[in-house]
Amino acid sequence: MEITCNRCHQAVLAENCYCPTCGLPQLVYGADAPAGQTQPVRWDEAVRDASSVDWKPALRAALLLAIPAGVLSFGLSVVGLLGFVWMAVAGAWAVAIYMRSQRPAWITIGAGARIGLVTGLLGAWAAAATMSAWLFVMRFFLHWGKGMDDFWQSQFIEKASQQWATSGMDAQTILTTKALLNSPEGRGGVTFGVMLFLVVALVVFAIAGGALGARLMGRTRQPEV
Repeated sequence: MEITCNRCHQAVLAENCYCPTCGLPQLVYGADAPAGQTQPVRWDEAVRDASSVDWKPALRAALLLAIPAGVLSFGLSVVGLLGFVWMAVAGAWAVAIYMRSQRPAWITIGAGARIGLVTGLLGAWAAAATMSAWLFVMRFFLHWGKGMDDFWQSQFIEKASQQWATSGMDAQTILTTKALLNSPEGRGGVTFGVMLFLVVALVVFAIAGGALGARLMGRTRQPEV
């Protein structure tokens, strides 16, 4: 037997306490109740809307996982190459931790995605801050500035110049572009662009992880009644 959710009008099995689509609690009445009795028989206490987020425990879960995931994702190590994976796992894990304290014991995909978004923003900030601090240490404390400059010149400028020449760009434009990229402004702009791309990608993966975590946990955990 199926009933219809009062909010989203999707089909809900009679034995379910919550709508699997939007999370709205479903009040089901006993078939053998005395005439005139209209008290629900499924639960006797208030429950939370599964589509909403209680941000106090959600932020605690996000902070617990976002900072370590961000530090591991700053990109200058072998571990950092898996940064997108770390961030997706952090988003899903934050949702799992959050769901332990909630009633109903699951949340909608949209709520999971919002928790993943916060986890991603915190983790991406940690990754960007870690990368910036490490680049500063490399240049001014470890004195690796010359090696970094040589790498920039040989691996980026020269290879880019070869590609521009192959594509038919004239020599004067190539020289002007190389001078711009070798300037402090040009190098700073490229570095900022790369970091911005990584930050956005980390946030997207964390959102996907949060949504996936809510989906999987919603399938494996039965609502508490």
